[in-house]
Amino acid sequence: MKFLVGLFLVLFAATAAALLLLSDAGYVLIAVGNWTVEMSLAVLVVLVLIAFALLYYTLRLTGGAVRLPQRWRGWRERRRSLKAQRGLTEGLLAFAEGDWTQAERRLLQRADDSETPLLHYLSAARAAQELGADERRDHYLRLAHESLPDARLAIGLTQAELQLEHRQLEQAESTLTQLQRKAPRHRQVLKLQMRLLLELNDWLRLRNLLPELRRRKVIPANEYTVLELKVYGELLDAAAVDGDADALVAVWQRVPKDLRAGELLVLTYVRHLIRFDRGSLAEPLLRETLNRRMSDRLAHLYGLVEGSNPARQLEAAESWLAGDPRNPALLLTVGRLALRTKLWGKARGALEGSLAVQPSVETQRELGALLEHLGEHEAAAACYREAARLAAEAANHLAMGSGTVGAMRLPSQDSAEGELLRAAGSQPV
Repeated sequence: MKFLVGLFLVLFAATAAALLLLSDAGYVLIAVGNWTVEMSLAVLVVLVLIAFALLYYTLRLTGGAVRLPQRWRGWRERRRSLKAQRGLTEGLLAFAEGDWTQAERRLLQRADDSETPLLHYLSAARAAQELGADERRDHYLRLAHESLPDARLAIGLTQAELQLEHRQLEQAESTLTQLQRKAPRHRQVLKLQMRLLLELNDWLRLRNLLPELRRRKVIPANEYTVLELKVYGELLDAAAVDGDADALVAVWQRVPKDLRAGELLVLTYVRHLIRFDRGSLAEPLLRETLNRRMSDRLAHLYGLVEGSNPARQLEAAESWLAGDPRNPALLLTVGRLALRTKLWGKARGALEGSLAVQPSVETQRELGALLEHLGEHEAAAACYREAARLAAEAANHLAMGSGTVGAMRLPSQDSAEGELLRAAGSQPV
């Protein structure tokens, strides 16, 4: 568009000049010493234009010749840059296809000529990692740092991530310690710290990290809840393994209130309290939790807790049973508590009612022990035989499923992780 406007203006000026000269050609006389030159104005204008054009193109050619080496260098640099960019593209494509050797080779070709050498070296480090070449991987990371020293955080995060993937936990911890000093609140730094502590099973440090993970929203809310349950469940298990009941209670007191109101950690905590014979602590906690929300597993545990007042326990269990009279877990619990208070008839009725709804090994054994105490030895023996049959069926069922799950690492029944899996659909035998 600009060219057309310029051309139009030139044509317009030339036409105007031609019309002017045709009407009055003009006369020019140039005298220099004894020399005189006579010509028309039109001839002078043409000569001036020719001289101007010659001077202009002479200067252009001279300037072009002077700048030729510089332009040649620029062309070569652009060519190298394009080749480096093509190498990066081909390398990333090979990486995506899983051809690690080709990816490493392409990424390193002309990496120094690239405008983004950092991407070349970081991607080459990942390819070397896939090939198991840790020394080459670390070498490429050093080259990445030399190519762009200001990108220390990005390089450090990549290094820590690769070290974690190869379970080089000591090296990863050292790398993350340095990163934490530089960017203690960076989300990716916190996420990698979380991964490291999970690998190390360092639940105490992970518990101290939880508030920052939540504040920075490092992981989604549902994943954070699962992690929180896992951490406190493992801490409760660790305190129980150490055999220190006071330490177990101290861990529980540090559990957030919203988790203490739920079922999963209450199960873990109460099971350990029962092992330590701390029924005076377990009974009120179970009663308050069950008053808020009924749970078959907690109701089952309530019958195993030896509180200070069995009669009050039985009264509470019967009140829950009134709202769900065919609940086998509640019937079993009422039967056990009735046995503890020596109410044999009520215990027998509750246990037989539980078996009528859902036969189970432990209910058969409880009823067999009661019948034996009452002198009904044949009926007691029948209960024990039925308990043995149910146990054998359960064992066969597990054996049949061992071919598909035998290689899996099953979580501890007392751990929060195990409770999460069961809550998602698995049921205890």
